[in-house]
Amino acid sequence: MPEPIRTAALAGATLTTGLVAGLFFAYTCSVMPGLGATDDRTLIGAMQSINRKILNGWFLTAFLGAVLLLAVAAAAHLSRGGPVLFWTLAALVCYLVTVGVTMGLNVPLNDRLEAAGPVDRIGDLAEVRAWFEASWVRWNLVRTVSSVAALACLIAALLARR
Repeated sequence: MPEPIRTAALAGATLTTGLVAGLFFAYTCSVMPGLGATDDRTLIGAMQSINRKILNGWFLTAFLGAVLLLAVAAAAHLSRGGPVLFWTLAALVCYLVTVGVTMGLNVPLNDRLEAAGPVDRIGDLAEVRAWFEASWVRWNLVRTVSSVAALACLIAALLARR
């Protein structure tokens, strides 16, 4: 595979993984603590709105593009082996944890929150918050750590190319 393609795939994987890691980090250190300091109605209503709005081209391009670019970057370095391949594969594994937690845990919680109905029609806001917030925050922390770990591995891969 030509060197410019190897470089572009690794750079693209680093960029998209970094964007996703930054998004999840922002939720961990600001969005959820901020919403956690609000009342039940505010947290539930805000999260329902955020969950609807995050399904957009910008997010999906970065979130799914990272998986694709990580796979391309790993495949592009297969014939060379060595530390670049090692770090790229490690990044792919870490990012797959991010995708698995997102799709298997956070998204189902988001779907369940949406299914609770409009915030003005939810009978027991405290009950909805109780099953949603702590679990969602915990799993978001896991995907934050896994995506930041993937980014760190990609930085190591880029440095190993020197």
